[in-house]
Amino acid sequence: MNKQKFLFKKNIPPLAERMRPKKLDDFIGQEHIVGKDQFLRKMIENNTLSSCIFWGPPGSGKTSLAHVIANLTERTFFSFNAVFNGVKDIKNIIDEAKSIINHGGKSVILFVDEIHRFNKAQQDAFLQPLEKGIITLIGATTENPSFEINSALLSRCSVYTLKLLEDEHIDQIIKRALKEQINLNSKLTEDAYKLLINYANGDARVALNTLEIATTNTTLQNDEQIITPEIIKKSIVSRNISYDKNGEEHYNLISALHKSLRGSDVQAALYWLARMIEGGADPLYITRRLVCFASEDIGMADPNALVQAMTTKEAVHFIGYPECDNALAQCVVYLATAPKSNALYVAMSNAKRDVQETKNDPVPFHIRNAPTKLMKNIGYGKGYQYDHDSENAFSGQDFLPEELQGSVYYEPKNFGFERDIKKRIEYWNKLKMIKKGVDPEINSG
Repeated sequence: MNKQKFLFKKNIPPLAERMRPKKLDDFIGQEHIVGKDQFLRKMIENNTLSSCIFWGPPGSGKTSLAHVIANLTERTFFSFNAVFNGVKDIKNIIDEAKSIINHGGKSVILFVDEIHRFNKAQQDAFLQPLEKGIITLIGATTENPSFEINSALLSRCSVYTLKLLEDEHIDQIIKRALKEQINLNSKLTEDAYKLLINYANGDARVALNTLEIATTNTTLQNDEQIITPEIIKKSIVSRNISYDKNGEEHYNLISALHKSLRGSDVQAALYWLARMIEGGADPLYITRRLVCFASEDIGMADPNALVQAMTTKEAVHFIGYPECDNALAQCVVYLATAPKSNALYVAMSNAKRDVQETKNDPVPFHIRNAPTKLMKNIGYGKGYQYDHDSENAFSGQDFLPEELQGSVYYEPKNFGFERDIKKRIEYWNKLKMIKKGVDPEINSG
């Protein structure tokens, strides 16, 4: 009988669980933290490990590394998952840890998988035991500890960042699984190998789960089990797209999209858009960011950019996924290829700065609203010139408070539609000088 099928029938743990290493030499990947002469490796080998957080993507080896530590340490090792265990379980472990120490033992090691699942108040339960040396905490998380771990707890732990596994690491893991856990007669064709490694996306668990499904459901022929690309494809349920709607990767991806648009890189912008779409991002969220971009990074260089973005909002709201994908792509292409200018963004920032940093002078009387006779008698609206009654529909009067006369907030760039806006501003400024009896030619010189 196929060895893998035998194991399956015996209700043996999944392949990914059986493949967990028991010693550091068997741990694949993450050489930057557990390679030869690395500090973390030395602490594990010397049994001097201090509290730490393992932060990395799924399938990068966080839990496996904790299992290695559990196997090598001389201290009592407790392990639980924040999804299934609560503060009551922590308190029970702390009580047991105290008892061990009171009987002459060392502090226990407590491994908390998915520690970010505990809220900030629950994480506080670790603080006192850490301070008193009752436990050594190892936390594992896929979320950025800066955002998800209580700052008081984080200050007491070292953070080790695990990276996505390289293709060569996935290759080693697959070969070891075939040799040690499945069947020497099981073979993957070269194309099947490439497909499996590509599909794994740096996640060892995905690679092993897919391999297990493929080998379990493939029959032997002439004492050989040949795994083809077609079998791998059938074994794939859905690809693990690296994306978290509420986590750091969400903001990393929208940042990548925004910066690609700002850099006028159409191809990159479409790629990051696709990453968000395939990851299940809210299409209206993406659209809101495109609307913001249209004003912040394009503005009057192409006023139609905002029109395009708002039209996209209507399309997305009207048809939704998956049909709205092309509407989003159309908007992204338009924004990426449009001329860029942050002049509007800078203008508003400068105007807000003056509001915050200068005295908020009253509105000049001549441009105040005067809906009542009393207000008109006080002087509201006195001296205001109705521009449409002036030549060129331009009176040349001042509208800023006296202290801010001459302030310049918006300075259009010399390309795109802003080139025309700049000419218009220059035209009105020239007329204003003439109205005030100033020779614009002399002034410009």
